[in-house]
Amino acid sequence: MRLTLLGTGAAGGIPLYGCDCRDCRQALANLAQERAPCSALLEWGEHRLLLDAGLMDLHRRFAPGVLDGILLTHFHVDHVQGLFHLRWGPAAPVPVWCPDDPAGCADLLKHPGCLDFRPEMAHGRAWQRHGLHITPLDMVHSRPTLGYLFEHGGRRLAYLTDTQGLPAHSLALLQAGPALDVLVVDCSFPPGAEGRNHNGLEQVMAMCTQLQPARTVLTHIGHEFHRWLRTHSLPGGIEAGHDNMVIITE
Repeated sequence: MRLTLLGTGAAGGIPLYGCDCRDCRQALANLAQERAPCSALLEWGEHRLLLDAGLMDLHRRFAPGVLDGILLTHFHVDHVQGLFHLRWGPAAPVPVWCPDDPAGCADLLKHPGCLDFRPEMAHGRAWQRHGLHITPLDMVHSRPTLGYLFEHGGRRLAYLTDTQGLPAHSLALLQAGPALDVLVVDCSFPPGAEGRNHNGLEQVMAMCTQLQPARTVLTHIGHEFHRWLRTHSLPGGIEAGHDNMVIITE
């Protein structure tokens, strides 16, 4: 499996609108320093699955037919906003697997256009797509949200955003098999910061103690945590993701 982190930012992103800090100025001057909305591209063999759709240039990045589909974690705007423009195209239907959340986001479900929404994802309801084994996992968030465990070729990769900790039943599913090769996990806040709906670094460290992944990569990084990372080191085995970072399980 090959996972490319297309975006690693929290909802406000980097640069943060109106902020004149050093990090935001650097991001304005250098696109490589930006953090776009949290999303990723999973590839296995000749197949490609987009994880969340918050990027606003999906029509430029992915020509019709190059994706097997889109897998949504939830319907918050920063994870689906790219679909609003995409849906009106005359392309063949694009499968969009998602949690069963009737509220959706604005009128996406009412007027899906070329998007074929499939609200079939539920905790523990494992399924396969071209040999890729996918297990949805409940997350702790302000609306129905799923993380995903991907298994292929004997390797296990978990993509867990947006969440604040893990429910016991999700933790149990992750612990039921061999240790994770890669854990990609929400970490929005620096140590000591108060937050909700998203992990701080202490929660990620506790999760790592429970799951013992071989490698942990942080995503959904908030503004203050982004600044903290410039002057602090992360614990061993944990690394901060960045936009366009490629993670390969071998």
